[in-house]
Amino acid sequence: MNLELFITKRLITGKEDKISISAPIIKIAIAAIAIGVVMMLIALATGVGLKRKIREKVAAFNGHIQISNYDNNISEVSLSPIPLQQDFYPEFKNVEGVRHVQAVATKGGIIRTEDTFEGMLAKGVGKDYDWSVFAEYIVDGRLPNFTEKLNEEALVSRTMANRLQLKVGDSFFSFFLKDGDANQVPNNRKFEVVGIYDSGFEEFDATYVFVDIRHIQRMNKWDEDQVGNFEVFLDNFDQLEEKSNEIYGKTVSNLDTQNIKSKYYRIFEWIGLFDFNIALIIGIMVIVGGINMITALLVLILERTQMIGILKALGTANWSIRKVFLYNAAYLITIGLLWGNVIGLGVLFLQNKYRMFKFPNPEEYYIDYIPVYLDAPMVLLLNLGVMALCLLMLLVPSYIITKITPVKAIKFE
Repeated sequence: MNLELFITKRLITGKEDKISISAPIIKIAIAAIAIGVVMMLIALATGVGLKRKIREKVAAFNGHIQISNYDNNISEVSLSPIPLQQDFYPEFKNVEGVRHVQAVATKGGIIRTEDTFEGMLAKGVGKDYDWSVFAEYIVDGRLPNFTEKLNEEALVSRTMANRLQLKVGDSFFSFFLKDGDANQVPNNRKFEVVGIYDSGFEEFDATYVFVDIRHIQRMNKWDEDQVGNFEVFLDNFDQLEEKSNEIYGKTVSNLDTQNIKSKYYRIFEWIGLFDFNIALIIGIMVIVGGINMITALLVLILERTQMIGILKALGTANWSIRKVFLYNAAYLITIGLLWGNVIGLGVLFLQNKYRMFKFPNPEEYYIDYIPVYLDAPMVLLLNLGVMALCLLMLLVPSYIITKITPVKAIKFE
């Protein structure tokens, strides 16, 4: 039988603990651990959730990695075409971790209605376009269908629809300058709004209109097997830099590779600060919880001074007695972790399902509600980390047990 665990069990189940002076202090310590865990779970879930959502929205418009002609430089408009026949299209077999590759083309233009006009960036997509990453942003109508013959269907943002007073079923005219000669009569195209999307990303919503890529190919006088650039989606975003370099090495020399981190570095620098905020909150909560547990441990030692003296008189080693109190503290921490997880995960579940809490200024966060994301490894690691750090903090105050002499301890009142 493990002596330390046996004594700890007797201390935990002893009725005298329920009416001892340490009872309220122990309850406060447990409450501090529980509240700290709730705050840590919320900070971790909301921070990671917001990062993932923003990354998903940027990738929905650009892919994780873009492969384009060097002649395009940093232009948002497709200037020089790329042959569709590439070793990496339609499947990137030479690089593992690539989920999808799609061909697109963009062209700047102006939308003209009877009352007003707006500049826009027409993004031409084809039958290979992955609409699954975009479907959740549809607020009215449907996604366009570009899998059959050339049509006039277009998907516009709610921001642009409101500015131009357009709704599903309306038609509009758009004008595109001809390449190489601005004095010529611009290309004119008529489109019908079949769907309206709202990603919450104002930078993109105010610009992009999705149309059939064959319109842009015809206006640019490209062949059917020529496109503006390729968008590559990865299975794991954390491998973005590694896969960017690998893809760059697997493509021909006249093609450039750029990932969304480098293209939108300001956005990703901003969301990178979330990690610091999460670490700061977790650190503060661990310190607060640890201090409360130290207080509780010292009170327990004070209350059990006579017991310590008796154990020492019987020849029990200092470390064995310290383990009794550390086991007791671990039990109290476990109770706090249990309540904290029940409350914290419950709140996060409700937020994920019902989206109760929303941002007062959604335009600054690119989303109107507070997103949450947690998985089992993250929760498990957080709980183990809190337990380990709190117990490490308790090793120092438990050292006071070694300074207690048996004679004085037994006489202690």
